[in-house]
Amino acid sequence: MHDPDPPRARGAAPGAAGDTPSGAGSSPARPADARPDRRALGREGETRAAAWLEGRGYRIVARNVRAGGVEIDLVAQRSGVVAFVEVKTRRGRGHGAPEEAVDARKQARLVRAAAAWLHAHPGVARRARFDVVTCALDEASGPGEGRWTLRHLEGAFDANDG
Repeated sequence: MHDPDPPRARGAAPGAAGDTPSGAGSSPARPADARPDRRALGREGETRAAAWLEGRGYRIVARNVRAGGVEIDLVAQRSGVVAFVEVKTRRGRGHGAPEEAVDARKQARLVRAAAAWLHAHPGVARRARFDVVTCALDEASGPGEGRWTLRHLEGAFDANDG
């Protein structure tokens, strides 16, 4: 059976960076009794974030790459800018907003990783920045009816912040 709504188009809404609920046309969330573990949830968030970025003209250069002893979730490129993307995925809001987990310590680690990655890939970017994509799964509407909301925070922090 042909899927008329390919994965990269799911959750994509017209417009620039910002909140994007991916309820319409997206695959339903797993039932509560089949919840994925944290790693699986994180992988799902990274997959959705990559597809969301690709739908907005980014090319995913690398996924889950290690540089400088640190893992970078996504390296994305568009218009000569390389974005080092940290993806934070949460189920509900019980543990606070996903972006709150990208604290000063995490920022410093990502800056170190980005510097190592850029050193290993000279000439790839004219500019680099640090983005955060948050993926929130809202299961409040009931089992199997959860919806994803993605937020892209372009330039979420500066290399001098961490």
